[in-house]
Amino acid sequence: MNAPLRFGIMGCADIARRKMLPALDAEPTAVVTAVASRDLAKAADLTARFGGEPVQGYDRLLDRDDVDAVYVPLPAVLHAEWIDRALNAGKHVLAEKPLTTDATETRDLYALAERRGLVLFENFMFLQHSQHAAVARMLADGVIGELRGFSATFTIPPKPAGDIRYLPAVGGGVLDDVGVYPVRAALHHLPGPLALTGAVLRQDPAHGVVISGSILLHTGTGIPAQLQFGMEHGYRSGYELIGSAGRIVLDRAFTPPPGVQPVVRIQRQDHYEEVTLPADDQFRNVVTLFTGAVAAGDPLNEFAGASIRLADLMDSIKKNADVRLTTGDLTGVLS
Repeated sequence: MNAPLRFGIMGCADIARRKMLPALDAEPTAVVTAVASRDLAKAADLTARFGGEPVQGYDRLLDRDDVDAVYVPLPAVLHAEWIDRALNAGKHVLAEKPLTTDATETRDLYALAERRGLVLFENFMFLQHSQHAAVARMLADGVIGELRGFSATFTIPPKPAGDIRYLPAVGGGVLDDVGVYPVRAALHHLPGPLALTGAVLRQDPAHGVVISGSILLHTGTGIPAQLQFGMEHGYRSGYELIGSAGRIVLDRAFTPPPGVQPVVRIQRQDHYEEVTLPADDQFRNVVTLFTGAVAAGDPLNEFAGASIRLADLMDSIKKNADVRLTTGDLTGVLS
């Protein structure tokens, strides 16, 4: 058996504390050897719970010989710089989505990883949940006939005042944070390349960030993907595949807790069925995929290609979207 892959954690983001560190702690193929933060006390708090040594500053983390791979949960606008530094320091990189906020930077980082012989992986953890493979099998088996359309929604309630999503200086807004989920799901399920038909983004003038939006994509044969996202809603997380003979509906598509058994709803004209699937832990699955790839020297090119296609689509959306200012006042919601 290979020795556990030694991880350094770059930052003390909420997703690291709640999701990734518990997954690393539970997985025997990985071990946390260091946690870095600008605030040493925050790093020490995490190492007291999950092991490793607290480190002040990200550069010091990259200088360590006992770190084989770096997990990057920093704000998206900082990803390109620190992924580049980590790869140049000889570290494999597991980075939270989106890998970067620019398609050229994404391409450059994958090219750098290939030159250095390192694994670079963009963590869309939901794709590692087995429910999506089950849905893909149903579609391939013709359960709803031929695919005619796709729709997906990921919306969350407003965040408290001061949340990073309201800070444009660090890449705030929900397009790169929440909107990427439905777009990535469309890339996963629809055949061939996707192109932008149109997009409308709602921007909060008080904070200067996008707080919701809708996107319409299409395949080369005209199959549409209708996507909605935002943080001025009730919580919704699901997608629907529309076929010539029915539809498949999956709720809790993006953030199912490990103990939840997903339910897939299949509807045809004279048929309704609910299929309960096994519970799964998508974060632990990410860890095993990543550590296995490092051990095998597998660059995970399939995922790299999808990340680049996503980055291209996101660039197109940002460039071509119709941006509308909201008229509602979020002051009361955010106070």
